Amino acid sequence: MKKLEINSERFDNMVEQIKKYGGCPVSATLKVIGGKWKPIILYFISVDVNRFGQLQRMIPDCSKRMMTTQLRELENDGVIHREIFAEIPPKVIYTLTERGESLRPLFRELSKWGVENVLIPKQNAEQKTKT
Repeated sequence: MKKLEINSERFDNMVEQIKKYGGCPVSATLKVIGGKWKPIILYFISVDVNRFGQLQRMIPDCSKRMMTTQLRELENDGVIHREIFAEIPPKVIYTLTERGESLRPLFRELSKWGVENVLIPKQNAEQKTKT
């Protein structure tokens, strides 16, 4: 079997980063914010959907148990802050921490990409089938 040679500056930079930091930066990021629900939860919190019930309504396919687990993991990773108010019934608000705020441009770009590359083409295809 021949060894595959990749001769590119981007590849060399990636290998250098893996050696420097002891792992792939994308993998490290996805360990914190990856999965089926975390990116969506973070996106909604970043646009001020910050109560558990609101999140449940926005993401109805995510069970309460899974939502709770994901929120706890994000809190433990220092990406969101959970504030409990001493009221009856208890009121809990989730906000992005400073670390979480640094993800805001990423979600803005993901949103933009989704509109331009998924939603608009889908809408255009649906309009063509109607005519």
